[in-house]
Amino acid sequence: MKTPTITTRVSRELGMAINHGIYQPGTKLPGERLLAESLHVSRSTVRMALEDLERQGRVARSPQRGWFVPSPTVGEPPSTLESFTEMARHRGHTPTAQVLEKTVRSATLDEASQLGIAPGAEVLELVRLRGMNATPICVDRNVIPLAVAQPLVEVDLTDASLYESLQNHCGVRIFRSAYSVQAEAASAEIAGLLRIQPGSPVLVGREIAYDRTGSPVLLGLNTYRGDAYRFHADLYRAE
Repeated sequence: MKTPTITTRVSRELGMAINHGIYQPGTKLPGERLLAESLHVSRSTVRMALEDLERQGRVARSPQRGWFVPSPTVGEPPSTLESFTEMARHRGHTPTAQVLEKTVRSATLDEASQLGIAPGAEVLELVRLRGMNATPICVDRNVIPLAVAQPLVEVDLTDASLYESLQNHCGVRIFRSAYSVQAEAASAEIAGLLRIQPGSPVLVGREIAYDRTGSPVLLGLNTYRGDAYRFHADLYRAE
């Protein structure tokens, strides 16, 4: 069995410290000298370990300010519809979802109009805090007609993909999404959930999702940390 080099060992130890939240995403790492002293190795070994983690995308460096743990980001590839879970998995992150609210209630007039259901018809409202690698990224608020989502009332949606849950439990496959994004300032409530300062920039995505028949099946309001979401689109000039 090949014995790991000192650099490999230090790289693993620093990677585990990042995984366990000792060094939080978006924060600066201690200086190379302090890291070397705490790990009982040379500064050159620490630097090589950090460069290895940089190649893996685990850390990033600033010539003026030192080494940082970058915040994870998500974003749909151009013209491709992916769920939050799929976006995170494709980037090598572990998606999480904490259920904050799960309520059956009457649809508002606006919701009924957008979903094509009768005013006052019952809907399932689901609010979850979505994260990657234990870092909060997004507050998701979804409204689904109860006629569609009835099986989900009793399903534990912790750490689950809503798109996959609709397909597996309700027989509904999301085919298309009409999606808009707008920059806003985080409210105190949203800031607390996302661990950012009130007034910090957030990106708010509003979604109407449709099945293959063109029927609307889901309304989404997704509030992302401004440093954690990128929106991509293919744009074409009109003929």
